[in-house]
Parts: sequence; structure tokens; C-alpha cells
Amino acid sequence: MSVAAGYLHTIGLKLDGTVMAVGLNKQHQCDVSSWKDIAKIAAGSSHTIGLKSDGTVVAVGWNEYGQCNVSSWRDIVAVAAGCAHTLGLKSDGNVLAVGNNEYGQCEVSSWCDIQMPSD
Repeated sequence: MSVAAGYLHTIGLKLDGTVMAVGLNKQHQCDVSSWKDIAKIAAGSSHTIGLKSDGTVVAVGWNEYGQCNVSSWRDIVAVAAGCAHTLGLKSDGNVLAVGNNEYGQCEVSSWCDIQMPSD
């Protein structure tokens, strides 16, 4: 089990791979009740990210900057969520990013050989 905190919402990953959420749901960031087979979670300001055990990623919530546009991601081993951007670490050590890039926070395309975080 694990937990993550967004700006005004909190999410929890249960041992059975389902996700719970409480808090402000104005942007639908708590709409995770249908998620299954989730291995890891992350919470941004108003979006929620789930890494499925098959290496794909799901997202709900505020998507003004495309921070929830992760449905095409494959072979992901870790996820992280910022205020309005989302990162995915691929199994080959490369990093993907979507969302607000106003300060260059998504400029990770040249990153490689990044290590998997320890749990």
C-alpha cells in the first residue's frame, strides 16, 4: 500500500491494486474508483496518475496543459506528478514528460540511464 498527496486531495493504493481518493474533486482528480491493477500512484495539484502493473499509465483530473495525456505510454516503471506536469520513467532508463513546460520542467527527452527509485 502507498499514499500520495495532491494540492487538495489524497490518494491511497490498496494491496489489491485498487485506488482510493478523498478531498476536493472539482477537476475529477478523485475519480479513481474504477482503476484496477495499479502498482504505483502519484498526485499532482489537481490530477492523479496510476501506473498499472503492465507498464501502462492512467490519469484523471485537471488536464489544461496535457498533464493527463499518458495513455500512449508503455514500459513505464515509475511515475511522478508535479503541479501541472507528469513524468514517467521507462524500463530502459529514459524519461517521458507531458504538461506545462513554462519553466522547462518537461525538457527531459535527453535524459537516459535514470535509475529506478527504491520503494
